[in-house]
Amino acid sequence: MTDAFPDSSDFVVVGAGLAGAATAWQLALQGHDVTIVERSVPAAHDGSSHGSARIFRYAYPDEFYTRAVQESKVLWDELDRASGLHLITPFGAVDYGPERQPEHLARVLAGAGVEHELLSAAEARERWPQFSFDAPVLWHPGAGVIDAESSVNAMINQAVKHGARLLTGWNVARVERRGTGYRVHSAAGEAIDAGNVVVSAGGWLPSLLGQLDLPAGFLAGLPEITVRQEQAFHFRYRDPDGAAWPTFIHKSAAIQTYGLPGGRDAGFAGQKVAEYNGGGLIPSAAEQTGLVDPDNRRRVVDYVQKYLPGLDPEPYAETTCLFTNTPHEDFLVDRADGITILSPCSGHGAKFAPLIGQWAAGLATGAADVPARFRPATTLLERTSP
Repeated sequence: MTDAFPDSSDFVVVGAGLAGAATAWQLALQGHDVTIVERSVPAAHDGSSHGSARIFRYAYPDEFYTRAVQESKVLWDELDRASGLHLITPFGAVDYGPERQPEHLARVLAGAGVEHELLSAAEARERWPQFSFDAPVLWHPGAGVIDAESSVNAMINQAVKHGARLLTGWNVARVERRGTGYRVHSAAGEAIDAGNVVVSAGGWLPSLLGQLDLPAGFLAGLPEITVRQEQAFHFRYRDPDGAAWPTFIHKSAAIQTYGLPGGRDAGFAGQKVAEYNGGGLIPSAAEQTGLVDPDNRRRVVDYVQKYLPGLDPEPYAETTCLFTNTPHEDFLVDRADGITILSPCSGHGAKFAPLIGQWAAGLATGAADVPARFRPATTLLERTSP
């Protein structure tokens, strides 16, 4: 439902995906006047926050991110309590392959106090005979699957409950500075005056950046933001009543893959499997075709035949999706004057959504800062200023 058109708002949040919804939730929870504008609908199917299956995991080679997952989980639990939902389903996770370095991941989890086991390939095969493990495996049972679409809607509902307004079908074309604030213009000629703007446009961000009236020095300091049209494939379980399927990440020199129970996205009948960063680069989300690359399908099918004997290697469903990333896959949560820019890296950002929203709300209101690694443009300007 779309509320009556507001003439102005203290905060306008552009984009109702996971990060934008989380930011709106946090701002509204703090009592701010918030308007959410979304080019389509929340968790739209041509964006990065649709569907029922995103991996929630603690295993990261950088302890900073593992600690951040722990912080984020506190907020996920808060959202569950507020909404009455269970947005993360526990399945556990296995990590393996020489490029994944499970031994190092185990040390990081140990340092953060996260429950885990490091298993030999034989031990792992005995526990999960549906996998053909050929190297040590890290298992951590606290991992699971996030229902992304339900999470977006839960955060939007909480934001609206606390006074936020939602405008759907509102495609932002440009933002211009006006006095001490901004005017946000839609492609249809509508406008909203805002004291502050938070831009969480996902794969549309690269094409929108130049229309945001940002300082030239700030723009020059932003990292390159790339968009890929990824592919994901669903494979049926050969034995639906057999051993439970965890989520997995497998990284070898030949291919990097991930998989997770597909949930309602594919009728609860199989595992969603994809090659990480296996899709082609596109200028922005506006250029996506929705067409699956046959070479990518062939690589993933070959992988399933070799490593996942518990799956029928013929995909019964397939889809495309968007990955928007910075070069080092660090998030972008930076601010110039009254405009906050978010790019939560859709290759791994879903699990951090409530925390990114908290960071962005703190930065936009001036109540709190975010880690310097996520503010590259501001850091560069501070370092080069006289």
